[in-house]
Amino acid sequence: MSPSTPGKHIAVIGAGIIGVCSALSLQREGFRVTLIDQGEPGEGASFGNGAVIGDEAVVPVATPGVLWRVPGMLADPLGPLAIRWSYLPRLTPWLLRFVAASGARRVEEISIALGGLMDGALAAYTPLLAQADAKDMIRRTGWVCVYESEAGFRRYQPMLELQRRRGVALEVLEPEALRQLEPSLAPIFTQAVLYPEVGHSVNSFRMVQVLAGAFQSNGGALHRAAVRGFDTGPEGPRAVQTEAGPLPCDGVVVAAGAWSKPLAADLGAPVPLETERGYHVQFPEPGIAPRLPVYSTERAFVATPLEVGLRCAGTVELGGLQAPPNWARAEALARHARRWFPNLQTEGATRWMGFRPSMPDSLPVIGRSPRFPNVFLAFGHGHSGMILGARTGALVAALAADRDPGLDMTPYRADRF
Repeated sequence: MSPSTPGKHIAVIGAGIIGVCSALSLQREGFRVTLIDQGEPGEGASFGNGAVIGDEAVVPVATPGVLWRVPGMLADPLGPLAIRWSYLPRLTPWLLRFVAASGARRVEEISIALGGLMDGALAAYTPLLAQADAKDMIRRTGWVCVYESEAGFRRYQPMLELQRRRGVALEVLEPEALRQLEPSLAPIFTQAVLYPEVGHSVNSFRMVQVLAGAFQSNGGALHRAAVRGFDTGPEGPRAVQTEAGPLPCDGVVVAAGAWSKPLAADLGAPVPLETERGYHVQFPEPGIAPRLPVYSTERAFVATPLEVGLRCAGTVELGGLQAPPNWARAEALARHARRWFPNLQTEGATRWMGFRPSMPDSLPVIGRSPRFPNVFLAFGHGHSGMILGARTGALVAALAADRDPGLDMTPYRADRF
């Protein structure tokens, strides 16, 4: 598929950060684009994520020894990584692949592939935000990872070495240096690691909406409807079937996040996609102003200063799309936040739960469908959707235009399992 044919039309399914950036990038490549979602742009995982954007996310979720942590995931429903017992039978095939991806050699391979995606991820937003006249949506403050115990810091040493091998800029800080860097924190941390080349969005939801607005201002169409299927011929889909009727197209991008699995299967790409349920608690008038996001690998959450308050987001709960939220997980985040920030004002706090699309090897699916050349897949980013939105959009646009994307796409293919 190439823009050399005038009027070539691509339908992008999903108006989160991945879909909106893909739509903008395709539009910049010369395609006519329609963005399809039953909700408003940014209402899914983009609404409540940690809003951090950087190059340091080169460590997969499954690392050596994860098999021995599975019983703890089942036993502690409030732990950083938890599994709902009721979902275990359905989750087991994915969990076996997850454990298989945790061997030392495979972790190194995955990290290299993640590093290839992360390279230039923050810079990839520059032209899109410039087009939207919204360069101030990202602050380049760095972020800091804190450790409450020496044991936790020691456990993470292999992952720090993995980051160093990928060329990630980092600096280990002693407690006094951390206090100077972020005086709003309680003196409860034994070690910290500063990542100076990381940025964060001041409002991840508004950023998606601003980018979607730029897409529409440039002639892009936003189609508010649920997708029901496809009118598919020998060469691939000819129309997207929506609840509002068919939408003819020359190509399709599947960027529907946690809801991508059945759509991809219909288009010749069955994938082992699962759902991570992430939580946040947000303090609208926190009474403190951290200068940068603060993260804990021990607690698996980040506290990010936003224009709408302080957001504490994270943890992993494997429980599918249907079960009700376990709001005790959000309350656990609030307890951690009060310990971290002694002067935190908690009045008016809100809570949220959203769905991350997760592959067992922590690598997203980016590329053409193995069956139809006019179908492009862009989902499964797990914790890195906000990081990789613009980067993924640029890769999708290059593939659709039959240009070299500048990256070996083999690790991200849909049929790698």
